[in-house]
Amino acid sequence: MPGGTDSGPGPLAPVLDAARGAGWTTATLSLDGVTDKAAFMERCARGLGLPDWFGRNWDALADCLTDLSWAPRARGRLLVVSGWQEYARAAPEEWGIAQEVFSAAVEHWRGAETGLEIVLALGPTAT
Repeated sequence: MPGGTDSGPGPLAPVLDAARGAGWTTATLSLDGVTDKAAFMERCARGLGLPDWFGRNWDALADCLTDLSWAPRARGRLLVVSGWQEYARAAPEEWGIAQEVFSAAVEHWRGAETGLEIVLALGPTAT
């Protein structure tokens, strides 16, 4: 997954570095300031480097996360989502759908040669 891949000085840097050391690609998705679906989809599009065909809706996000042919090949993928709490408070139903999409994508790749794991960071930032 292209996107925010710098480990930076933050608390998750060692985790991201370890995943990369194991041959996984890493991405961080900051949702700071996101309070609605349109902003969430835009942040996903830009932050994850989603393909041009990404339709900025839940089905398209699910498609992008379960068909990673648009992303560089990798042994596995780790996505760390930070700053999600504001969105969860502002739009709890939408955030619930986002979590369902994330969970279904992780389950889709479970047992596959190339895995996908998505982590929701509890701290203020993932980097």
